[in-house]
Amino acid sequence: MMAAVKACNILITGANRGLGLETVKQFLEDSSQKRHIFATCRDPDGPKSEALRELAKKHPSVITIIRLDADDPSSVKESAKKVGSLLGNNGLNLLVNNAAIMANGTIQTSSVEDMKNTFNTNVIGPLLIIKEYLPYLQAAAKASRIPGMSSNKAAVINISTLGGSMTRMPSMYTQFPVLPYCISKAGFNMLTVLAAEELKADEILCMALHPGWVKTELGGAKAPLESKESVEGMLRVIGSLTEKQHGGFLDYTGETIPW
Repeated sequence: MMAAVKACNILITGANRGLGLETVKQFLEDSSQKRHIFATCRDPDGPKSEALRELAKKHPSVITIIRLDADDPSSVKESAKKVGSLLGNNGLNLLVNNAAIMANGTIQTSSVEDMKNTFNTNVIGPLLIIKEYLPYLQAAAKASRIPGMSSNKAAVINISTLGGSMTRMPSMYTQFPVLPYCISKAGFNMLTVLAAEELKADEILCMALHPGWVKTELGGAKAPLESKESVEGMLRVIGSLTEKQHGGFLDYTGETIPW
């Protein structure tokens, strides 16, 4: 099941906890693939990255921890330089834009600060990450002799949310009053659609993926889904993607979500 994703060079943002960390773990389980995982996070030396550091110690030939703060453009640039120097000619096969922050609030309670912060991290961050890593994705697409699009060739997977769906979110709003988060994720979804449009010519697959409502620091304790189940599902979906899903919005079961 896991062998579905054959990508060799993988970069995951927000890899120090929650879904990001679980994704790194599950990629490690499939030892049949020769992989290099660039696990990025805001503060590699901080207490919140301890689990990732332990993992990297156990698998030093597979995991490289890279500092990348989605909220800091110069850190994004630096990370791309560093990763580029380690990649060699094969380029980057899979970029998983997973880092995000959540802020609660309604029209009446959301602060300007929360709006700016969520937009910076959840929209501008991924935009700059795609931009800086594009040459390496292009290199991977060129190096691949496979026609069409797939996550094994070159792909950008944007970890989005039902909260960014204009169709589905209004009915959930009273239960989840997270206006800054939802507005930023709707922007992130538009970024996905327009990036897909731009990346088409290079045959770089780009799509948005909803992990479900998961028990993480972001999802909270009430969430019905465990990280393990969510990531297993997402990796199944990622492994089966073709150009048909380019510019699409799916959830971890492979169901299409309305924008």
